[in-house]
Amino acid sequence: MNTIIKKLSLASLSLIVMSSSVFAHGPTPQRVDEQITIEADVETVWQQVNAFDQLDKWHPSVESIDMQDDTTRVVKLKSGGEITESLDESDAERHYIGYRLLTENIEAIPVSFYTIGIEVVADEKGSKVSWSGRFYRADTGNFPPENLNDEAAVKAMTDYAKSGLEGLKASLEK
Repeated sequence: MNTIIKKLSLASLSLIVMSSSVFAHGPTPQRVDEQITIEADVETVWQQVNAFDQLDKWHPSVESIDMQDDTTRVVKLKSGGEITESLDESDAERHYIGYRLLTENIEAIPVSFYTIGIEVVADEKGSKVSWSGRFYRADTGNFPPENLNDEAAVKAMTDYAKSGLEGLKASLEK
């Protein structure tokens, strides 16, 4: 009898282990956190960052902005793709702006969703700008292709943040 119970227990354990891989969950949230120091006062930097309809004036990857209403913009990228974003928060006292992806375009950026926050704080050399993003890869299934996996999403979002911060710095330190 003990042998039968042990065999049943092993069989049950095997089924549990095998089924857990079949029911593995999809993607985990990824993040990007980048910073840059800009030799300009906080208010000057904040005016540029907070102008939700003016991203194309300083982000080198953005060709144009088409505002749909006060809080929704379509960002046309120089790569040819478009993404639609929605403003969540603009806090002038804190010098913080937050927005999110409304309509995914995995050909433009290999993510299914993101939120981005940009904050400006005083620094001994002027202003420190922090760009933080939280996002999910484009393919939310268990076995995404290489171009839609976590690594592709992290690379794309990191490149976008870094180039944006560098563009902001260049536009303000002329």
